Amino acid sequence: MQVMTQDWRHLLFAHWSYEPHIVQSLLPAHLRDFGVELDTFEGRAYVGLVPFQMRNLRLRGLPRIPTTSDFPEINVRTYVRHRGRPAVWFFSLDTPQVLPTLVARTAFRLPYCYARASVTVTGSDAGSIIASSVERRWPDTSHSYMAARIGQPIAATPLTDFLTARWGLVATASIFGRPPSVWFGPIEHEPWPLHAAELLDLDDHLFSAAGLPTPEGDPLLHYSPGVSTTVFSLERLTT
Repeated sequence: MQVMTQDWRHLLFAHWSYEPHIVQSLLPAHLRDFGVELDTFEGRAYVGLVPFQMRNLRLRGLPRIPTTSDFPEINVRTYVRHRGRPAVWFFSLDTPQVLPTLVARTAFRLPYCYARASVTVTGSDAGSIIASSVERRWPDTSHSYMAARIGQPIAATPLTDFLTARWGLVATASIFGRPPSVWFGPIEHEPWPLHAAELLDLDDHLFSAAGLPTPEGDPLLHYSPGVSTTVFSLERLTT
């Protein structure tokens, strides 16, 4: 069942590759019991730092709430599969909105964090600058800054499809000492329009806050002006 619609605008996908065992060690061991496995591309796992602007968030059957419908979000993520279905696993999601943070933590079992955050775009075409900033307030005080120059449109490749064509999310929860449950949240949207991007500045501590080693080298960067999405009810997975 459809539960909400969202527009995701001005995304910067910054990805680093890791040895799979490093990323696997940070995933809950019980995910495999529910058919969820780390996804890799040509033998490498990928972790992304992805800032974007959330726009027009609207719950099914309810009017748009002006004060909580538009806000920046910066997430740290990797990629998994549930019995063939590609999905995202989030290490963290930072936003300056208290209500969406609380709702997402409770209703969608996602590790949202409360932060002073921004995602800005200067300019309106190729050569524009996109910048993101995070000063986390809770549950810790990590921070991040990234800036990149937006380039020309590019065609999709098998790697960009692996990194961006994800039609769901996986989340887990353990409430009041009960055995952990695992959930799959289906998502629909049009294919990503992608542009090249050039890194200008980076000072990130969200990866280390998630337990990840400092990534080596510059990230693989892609920019997208965005897509419109439909989010569906969480499916509780079975073993």
